[in-house]
Amino acid sequence: MAVMKIKNVVLRSLFKKPATLLYPVVCREYPEKGKGHIAVDMSTCICCSICAKKCPADAIKVDRANKSWEISRMSCVQCGCCVDCCPKGSLTMENTYTQPDVSLTVDTFFKPEEEAPAEAAEK
Repeated sequence: MAVMKIKNVVLRSLFKKPATLLYPVVCREYPEKGKGHIAVDMSTCICCSICAKKCPADAIKVDRANKSWEISRMSCVQCGCCVDCCPKGSLTMENTYTQPDVSLTVDTFFKPEEEAPAEAAEK
């Protein structure tokens, strides 16, 4: 009797779609509202550090003096608090995941230097 059950399972499996993806060949499609990683637009960031204060995992550090913003990806829990509280909308929740790494890394972003107006340079 057990042989008949196994035969039925094997026959059904032959004609069904595979349950898994062929990962390197077929990339995964992420859901639109899925949570993946925090992205920052440093051109609009004012380094107010509200996001660092609101982060429950203490994964974000903002240095106003150096105009830098850093995030520990391994500490971030993708809750979205920083995205919601950013007054300039510089933070977004991307629906793709960061690449896996064997060591604890901290991503640091620096505010781009603003160019002096051409009129001030001529004087």
